[in-house]
Amino acid sequence: MKKPFLWVLVATLCAMVMPATAQTWPSKPVRFIVPFGAGATPDIVARMLAERLQARLNQPFVVENKPGASGNLGTDLVAKAEPDGYTIGMSIPGPLAINTLLFSKLPYNPSTDLVMITRVADQPSILAVNAQVPVRSAADLLGLLKREPGKHNFGSIGTGSLSHLAMEAIALKAGTTLVHVPYASSPQAVTALIRGDVQFVCLPAASVVAQEATGKIRLLAVTSAKRSPLLPELPTLKEADIDVEANAWMGLVAPAKTPQAIVDTLQREVAEALKDPQIREKLKANYMEPIGSTPAEFRAFIDSEMKFWTPVIETGHIRIN
Repeated sequence: MKKPFLWVLVATLCAMVMPATAQTWPSKPVRFIVPFGAGATPDIVARMLAERLQARLNQPFVVENKPGASGNLGTDLVAKAEPDGYTIGMSIPGPLAINTLLFSKLPYNPSTDLVMITRVADQPSILAVNAQVPVRSAADLLGLLKREPGKHNFGSIGTGSLSHLAMEAIALKAGTTLVHVPYASSPQAVTALIRGDVQFVCLPAASVVAQEATGKIRLLAVTSAKRSPLLPELPTLKEADIDVEANAWMGLVAPAKTPQAIVDTLQREVAEALKDPQIREKLKANYMEPIGSTPAEFRAFIDSEMKFWTPVIETGHIRIN
């Protein structure tokens, strides 16, 4: 009779401790890891949320920029941190999905070493061309690529980046090939497009929209599933029968085994923050739409991303190492 009594006692104590842990969190500063440099879009959004979370939860949320290895370095720091709620991270498609296909080995497994908290925001990419290219729509571009395979080149912000894979996906749908010219940053890729060094790009909206006023480039389409309310005049790729989505989304993650109550608190607080008019206005200025998904929705979304990008990467034989 003693052993059953002990098990009941242990279970009762655990039930008492778990809520207490959730109720007292956070009781000290929270590290907020961003796997990219200061000023990058994930950094901007992380600092927005850190300010809000700090005010709501009465503890500092300290943003730390840990760039390197296509975002893998900072994301690995989150994956290997203690799962106590005192380390969280902001990340994007590469470290959470695409890099598992591009790298022969990652230091972490996004499926098992991280818990998805919420997809915070989406920023559509935009298909843009140099103004001298004789096309006026995505459908025109598709026809040109089919007629002249391998003749045209496009710029990206690096091998394996979303800007690279989006154009490879478009070429795959067209049954043609393009020449890839990688650059170190979006501004460099846009400058190359304006000069005519490359004919096409598919870059985050914030990188290219302002440049349309130069008259040197032409915006053709957005990569979102539906027309963006921030750019309603631009059709989607799908309207031209190009079944490609390539949004520059970002999401909040934590180490696996972080207590569910803490995950739920963070998801709830971020979802509430995304309703704030000031935060929504700041996101809008960067052509980002707030999301605030549940952890399950975020995980399912990443699974769908993996399913879409796998054939693009395999067909293009795209590898980083």
